[in-house]
This record gives sequence, structure tokens and C-alpha cells, in this order.
Amino acid sequence: MKLGIVGLPNVGKSTLFNAITQAGAESANYPFCTIEPNVGVVAVPDERIEKLAKIYDSKKIVPTSIEFYDIAGLVKGASKGEGLGNKFLAHIREVEAIVHVVRCFENPDVIHVEGTIDPLRDIETVNIELMLSDMELLEKRLQRTQKAAKGDKSLNTEVELIEKSLKILEEGKSIRTLNLTEDENNIMKSLNLLSSKPIIYVANVSEDDVVDKGSNIYVQKVKEFAATEGAEVIVVSAEIEEEISQLAPEERNEFLTDLGLAESGLDKLIKASYRLLGLISFLTAGEPETRAWTIKKGTLAPQAAGKIHSDIERGFIRAEVIAYDDLMAIGGNLATAKEKGLLRIEGKEYEMKDGDVVHFRFNV
Repeated sequence: MKLGIVGLPNVGKSTLFNAITQAGAESANYPFCTIEPNVGVVAVPDERIEKLAKIYDSKKIVPTSIEFYDIAGLVKGASKGEGLGNKFLAHIREVEAIVHVVRCFENPDVIHVEGTIDPLRDIETVNIELMLSDMELLEKRLQRTQKAAKGDKSLNTEVELIEKSLKILEEGKSIRTLNLTEDENNIMKSLNLLSSKPIIYVANVSEDDVVDKGSNIYVQKVKEFAATEGAEVIVVSAEIEEEISQLAPEERNEFLTDLGLAESGLDKLIKASYRLLGLISFLTAGEPETRAWTIKKGTLAPQAAGKIHSDIERGFIRAEVIAYDDLMAIGGNLATAKEKGLLRIEGKEYEMKDGDVVHFRFNV
């Protein structure tokens, strides 16, 4: 899973990226301190694999992971090459989803490129650049596709979709607001448009506002806008995330409790990312290793097995499955699980569920 962190310069992107990835990306109070995207791989926190590993006395624990790309700050005119814009836009094309960091805090020591704090203006600035880039791409694609459709009528669906997409962009709306059929969705994926990518808005607030979210008028404005796109808003303080990243793991929960927070911004962001991309995790456990595997919702057992190894998918016989909660309720004893009928035998049509603890039987 590749997530691109975007936003205007000096909104806290690199500070947040540093905190959640501990990658040490340069963070400075001037635009374009990030040229090439910094990449950080983050292990997805999952207490289930920790508990399973203790039961199975596993030698190794392997969590699933997310790649975060810290993409340089966009500015007005990026789609025309301003501020190395074309290069930055190309980096956004490579990610599966966008994490748009929006500044929702006042601080005279941190310069805003526009001189004032206005999250809706900032969102519009970034979104317009993404949409202008998409329009340029679609206009070129439309000419080629219209020409090709004269000899191949099957391309008419693509022509209609491009025309519909250009119309919505001209109205100042992102492609992600379109309701598309399954066929249109498949074509849209091949176009790889920037404004079609799923998005999460991250409202970066001060340390004081991260607990009392209701008092920040900027956050409310971001939420109202995000609702028009059906997007989620995560409220974080990059400053707090930076402090958390410098603590030992055993100190982090105590720090969060003292602040009155149930979870870190990173945990909130990961959960939101999973929801956004329709992802779940299944688990495998044994003495060699306990591991989490990320798949799309709706994945069938053989394809889930293929995440482990293509041979397991090819020679799939059956899946022995038990829900994590059921397994933990009986102390992790598989013999007891079989006696109680909790361990199920599933075939090729079984749709995997989040938290399935599974052993695949196969023969090649």
C-alpha cells in the first residue's frame, strides 16, 4: 500500500512524515525542501499478531506494512511546471491513495506561502492543480480515442467516460466525485488520473487543539468540504506525533493517556487508509513465524493463499480457518477449536474475513 502525503509547503507534511516513519526526512521552514519524494515503510500496528506469537511461541513476528511517500509541496501553477510542479505531480501518480495534509493551526514562526491560514483555499489550490493536470491528460487522450473509435466501436464507452470526466473537472469537481459503473471504473483505473485517487484529509492542528477538536473552526471547515467528496478527515498534531516518535514503545501509551488521547495519529491514519482502500488482514501463525497479510475485501481463499506463495494458490485444496476472536476466547488451543466446531474447512469460494487465522492445505 503506497500513500502519498501531499499539501502546500509548510503545512507540516515533512514533520508528520518524519514522525510516523522516523525516517529523518529534511523538514525546514521554506518551500521545496523536499524535491525527490522521501519514502518510509511503516509496520502496521496489530496486537493480534503479538498475542498469537506468544501462544505459538513464534520465533519471528512479521507485521504488514505501508509505504508513505513525502511528496514536495505543491503551489499554484504546479500543473504548468511552477515550483517543479510537473515532477511532483508525476510522483503523485505512483501512489494508490492521497493523504492531503491541511494546515489548521496558527503559528507566526512558521510562514504560510499565502501569508494567512485558510484551509479551504489551500485544499482548492492543491485540488485545482491535480484537476488541471488531469484535464490536460484527458484532452490529449480524447483526441486519440475519438480517432480510434471510428474503427473500433468498443471504444465509445471510453470516449463517453472521458467527456463526462472533462465536464466534471470543468465544474471544479474532482473525478472521485463521479458515480461510475464497474466498466467505467476499470477504464478509469487505466487512466490513472490524479483527482480520481481516493483521498484522506489530515487536519494538522496545534497540540492544544488535538484533544478539543470542536473548538477549531478550521477543522470544521475541512470536514464540511470533505463531506462533499465523501472523504474522511483525520485530526492530528504533527508536533505530538513527533514527540511520540521519540519515545520508547512502552512509554507511548502512557504519553497518549496523559494527553487524553485514545490512539496516535499514525494509528488513526492507518485505520482510515484501510477503510479507504477496502483492505483487511488475515493472519498465519506457527512456531517459525506469526504474520499479517493485507488483502482487498472480497478476496477469495485461493487468491489470499497466493499472497503467501503462488504455488499455494496453484495447488490450493482447502483453507482451515478460525476467527481470531474465537481462537483467543479458547486460549488459542486448536484442538479445543476443532472439538467446539470453531475451526472451519473452507473451499475455493470462501471470501476471507478480517482477522481470519488460516492454514492453507495445498498440493503441487
